[in-house]
Amino acid sequence: MFPWHYLALLLLITVHICKAQDCDTFTDLDVSHAFLGTNLDIRLLLYTRENGSCGKLLSHTNLTAHPHFNLSRPTTFIIHGYRPTGSPPMWVENIREMVLEREDLNLIVVDWNYGAANLNYFKAVANTHLAADNLTVFIKLMETQGASLSSIHMIGVSLGAHISGFVGANLVGSIGRITALDPAGPQFTGTTPKDRLDSSDAQFVDVLHTDIDALGFREPLGHIDFYANGGTDQPGCPKTIFSGGSYFKCDHQRSVLLYLDSVTCASKAFPCSSYKDFMDGNCLSCEKFGEAGCPVFGHDVIRWKDILLRLRHTKTFFNTNAVHPFCMTNYRVDVLIWNEEERYGYITIKLHGINEEAEATIDHSAAKFQKFTETKLFAHFEKDIGSVKKVTVTFSTGNVFKPKYKLRVLRLRLTHLERVERPLCRYDILLKENKEVTFRPIVCEELSNF
Repeated sequence: MFPWHYLALLLLITVHICKAQDCDTFTDLDVSHAFLGTNLDIRLLLYTRENGSCGKLLSHTNLTAHPHFNLSRPTTFIIHGYRPTGSPPMWVENIREMVLEREDLNLIVVDWNYGAANLNYFKAVANTHLAADNLTVFIKLMETQGASLSSIHMIGVSLGAHISGFVGANLVGSIGRITALDPAGPQFTGTTPKDRLDSSDAQFVDVLHTDIDALGFREPLGHIDFYANGGTDQPGCPKTIFSGGSYFKCDHQRSVLLYLDSVTCASKAFPCSSYKDFMDGNCLSCEKFGEAGCPVFGHDVIRWKDILLRLRHTKTFFNTNAVHPFCMTNYRVDVLIWNEEERYGYITIKLHGINEEAEATIDHSAAKFQKFTETKLFAHFEKDIGSVKKVTVTFSTGNVFKPKYKLRVLRLRLTHLERVERPLCRYDILLKENKEVTFRPIVCEELSNF
């Protein structure tokens, strides 16, 4: 008797193989291609919720060739950057899944690996203009067949950010949004707006900076510019050249990881003129944003679009963890002392919840404590403790050979900057240098001004 169940299994495997063969994938090159150089070739891979894991190569001239390409839906373009080794970006699949999970749209991965894979960076830069011209023609064709330019969102990484800008400029700033993830700096720094991304290239331009001292662009470029950890050294990235290639690219690539993380873990960003002022706690007010509060970095910053367009250009800062989840929880810490003499030092605070805790060390510079003068500090905790049961505080000076000091605290106040809730306080604490003091906080009482 013929084993029909084996035949059914064989047919099922065959169907899956055929489906896999029907999928188009990102071009996979190697160092030999980059060494010899490649000619520009733009491939547009379409993903929708109907074919979320199976890319379909789009025709540049026949937009009706693929049934899933619905021009009445919004369209998001993902544009990668320089690929010196020719390999596909590791993040493409993740960002594709993220975008399609959030919205029912056409997602187009722009594969310009032929053109980006070249050891000659200057050639890759030159190809950004050619790639932009190609995409411009494609989008104009979309428009003639019913697509709304306002519903187009371009997410560009490094060189891809400037490609997005060139496309936007070609279309006179009529596309809806450009998100630029650490726009490339080399060959673009110091150029005029027509030769790089700028805020006039789309109706709304949001920019993330993570490597402004090397591969990224330092100056603001959009309606809102986010500087993660000041835009330079990212936590968890190698600090020395002995770490190999990661030393050169980790900060730059962190921009994509932060954007991916923003969907489930949004970081509040604070408008400020400098990272120093941000770290010193001088920029904690979000009054200019009204009831909306400070904007969050990432996919959902579009909710602040109208306010940001009115403000025109906004520079913001936020800090992150070294690993996923990257978002941190921010507190304002106010310390009022009654020591007769000034004290300089650092504060470490540990929040204890139910079976969890989070710690923040405020040590970027020595804080100045004066009698009856409130010292304002900015604390970044690695996670949010929903209900704080206990608080541990440590005061230190960093002076190994000098006498140990004491900080006589009249009031310590913790104000959560992510949630609207009453501040927590503790009154009359004696902090001995390098000695932990743990207490149960209470809801703050009002004190008269000193």
